[in-house]
Formats: sequence, C-alpha cells, structure tokens
Amino acid sequence: MATRIEKDSMGPLEVPADAYYGVQTQRAVTNFPISGWPLPPRFIHAMGRIKRAAAKTNLELGLIDKKVSDAIVQAATEVVEGKLDAQFPVDIFQTGSGTSTNMNTNEVIASRANEILGGKRGDKSPVHPNDHVNLCQSSNDVFPTAIHISVIGAIREELLPSLQHLEATLAQKARDFDGVMKIGRTHLQDATPIRLGQEFSGYATQIKYAQGRAEGAIETLDVLPLGGTAVGTGLNAHPEFARRTIATLSKELGVPLHEESNHFEAAAARDACVEASGQLKTIAVSLAKIANDFRLLGSGPRCGIGELRIPPVQPGSSIMPGKVNPVIAESLIQVCLWVIGADLAVTLGGLQSFFELNVAMPLIAAQMLESVHLLATASRNFADACVKGIEADRERCESLVEQSLAMCTPLAPVIGYDKAAEIAKKAYKEGKTVREVAREVSGLSEQQLNKIFNLHALTEPGIRGKGGE
Repeated sequence: MATRIEKDSMGPLEVPADAYYGVQTQRAVTNFPISGWPLPPRFIHAMGRIKRAAAKTNLELGLIDKKVSDAIVQAATEVVEGKLDAQFPVDIFQTGSGTSTNMNTNEVIASRANEILGGKRGDKSPVHPNDHVNLCQSSNDVFPTAIHISVIGAIREELLPSLQHLEATLAQKARDFDGVMKIGRTHLQDATPIRLGQEFSGYATQIKYAQGRAEGAIETLDVLPLGGTAVGTGLNAHPEFARRTIATLSKELGVPLHEESNHFEAAAARDACVEASGQLKTIAVSLAKIANDFRLLGSGPRCGIGELRIPPVQPGSSIMPGKVNPVIAESLIQVCLWVIGADLAVTLGGLQSFFELNVAMPLIAAQMLESVHLLATASRNFADACVKGIEADRERCESLVEQSLAMCTPLAPVIGYDKAAEIAKKAYKEGKTVREVAREVSGLSEQQLNKIFNLHALTEPGIRGKGGE
C-alpha cells in the first residue's frame, strides 16, 4: 500500500497515500485496534455539521477569510452527506474525550478543503486542521455537542416515526377487537373480564407515552456544551462563537437548540445523556411488556392460552414439523434487553466524569445511537410483521371467561364475599362454571344471574362500582 509521511508534535508517521485523514488519525488507528467498530455514521455526520457551522461563524466573526471558509464548508458538507464515511476508521474504544475522532474530522475536512483549493491530500495549507477547522473549539465541547445533536436527529428521524406507526397499528387493533370479551389476568391468575380491545388500547397508550418520553429525551439534549472549549472557560473561543454556531445548527436541524448557561457543568458531566438514555430504557421496557404479552396470549396454540393468533412468518423448529413460534416478538424483546444493557453502559459512562471532563464519551455516543436505531427498526418491524396481522380467537376468549372462577366477583356485592367465595370453591372442586353453581345454590333468579353476569357491563368502568384486590 502506498504511503506518505506526515509529522505532528510526536514526530513522523506513515499514512496511507490515498487517505484524507492524517497523522493523528493514523496514531489512533494504531493505538486502538480494539473492536473494529468505528463510531456510527450519524455521529460522524453530526461532527461535519458542527465544523460546517463553525466555519460559517468564524467567517462572520472575521476570524478566517472567505476562501478558507468556503472550502471548509464544502468539505464538511461532504462529511454530512456521508461521502467521506470511509475516512473515519477510529475505534469507538479510544481516548475518552473523543479527541481522536475530533482530530480525524479536522484532518479529513482540512485535507479535502485543500484538495478543493487545488492542493493535495494531506496538505495543511491554506487550510489547517487545528488553526482553521478546529478554530474556537475543543474536543471537549465539540464531541459532546455531536452526541446531543446526533441523538436528537436519530430520535426525530427514526424513533418517533416508528413509535407513531406502532401506536396507530395497535390503536386500530384496539378498535377491531373492542367487541371481543376475554378474561383479565393479574398475578398470572384469572381476574375479572376485560375486552380485548381495552387490553390493546392500553398497549397503544403505552406507545403514546413512549413518544412523550422520546420527546423528553430531545428536550434534555437540546442544551449544547459548545463554547466551553477545554474546561468550560471558553479559552481561545470568540465570545459570540457558540451562540452563532448553535443558532446555525438549530436552523439546519429544525430543532430549538440552546447554549449551556454554565459551561463548567457542560464540560464536567454527561448527566443529560444519562437522563436521555433512561428515557430510551423506559421505552424498551414498554415494548418488551407488549411483546411478552403477545407471546403469552398466543401461546399454544392448542395447549396454551391461545387467545391471539400471531402471524406465522417462518417454521419454528428443526425437529417439530408444523411448529410456529412468535419470532417477531422475540426479536423485539432481544432488542429491548440490549437497550436496557446499553443504558447501564451509558450510566456507568456517566460515572466516568472526573473534575472538568467525562472520559467515556465515545462509548456513550455509540450506545445511545445504537439504542435509538434498534428501537426504531424493531418497533416498526413489530408493527408490520406481527401486530398488523394479529387475529383474535373470539370463541376461545369467551369460553375462558365463562370458565373463570373470577366470575364470582360480581356476585359478591349481591350475596356477600364469603358466599361468593364458597361458590368459587365449589365450582373449582366440581369442574363447573361459577354461573352453573350460582344457579344451583345462590337462590337468585335466572334474570338476576343474567344481569350479574352481563359481560359487557362487567368491562365498563363505574357500572359495578370500584374495588381492588
């Protein structure tokens, strides 16, 4: 492989001749042969956005000339558009401040800008990676700013649309199933009746709340650390730099973004990331609850609960012919477990804040972006490949209601708790329904029993009064 020699403060080093990146990136590639996983493209594109906005601001402030600014803007735009993704090889597990990725970005943009101006790859004049591309910035404020805006973008463009789609799909099923009576379950035991549509309306509302949590994560992250430079003092940055650059980013992204009022907090801790990750974890918990309910409600199909018919999408066994498993729900659940684990990693990353800097920022960035992406793709797949095709076994649902011992519950206000409990015990012992035993021993007329066991009335709030377990 052809190489060129570049120098930095630590001396000369060979760099691939065709690389836009330079010596500091190459040192990082050599120093961190850990996972082979570079930071996600969305994060790199966010770095490009920051460098592009910074170049525009530095031109307005008279800190660089138009030729340099225009070349940086053009090169940074290519980064934003993903045209230079292959030029960002630095491993996630690198310096905890993300300095290697910041310098990777500075070198690529400077090298490409110089090429645009008629030079060659690796040139540092007239555009210098530190003096021009990184002007008024530090890795310590640029990198966390990129975390914030990349995660905001991922939530808005990926997660929220997927959750909205899933909510709408669940809500439609709630309407479709509103007339299907089934038994409720608490403690995994039979409880009072519920309509299948009511159960699904609860799922739809969970996902509605999940959207609110995703919006809350955006609001947590919309305050940016840019402007604090190394330790929060803003050393080497123009007083107007952060405000103007953030205004440009806000306009580009279509999201209200704000400069952090206290840059010492913004430099020293990544609490906002920990909070936003917690919102993603909660969304994962909601999705896992729904997916697990579907697995259980569809279990069987003959020897389990079997109230739902889950769409068959693939054979379920290499040894049992005809077996079909709830694989889409299982896929979603695994994503949820991954996201919950990622939240722990982000939390532990937040604990790596010492004095004026957090030193786990690449880990935080990668985990949060991966969580958003996985939640988005898995929830949309769940909606399309599972929820949309779910059917209710009405006959099975209603037969289980009639068999349930919990049907003694509406008897209690009429004949008393103790007598109703005796009827339930007798029904269980003799293998009869509660209705059958009540007909034999309660002394109530058929008309009274029909009124008491009106299933639809039992599922309407307020009609039977309030009570708990």
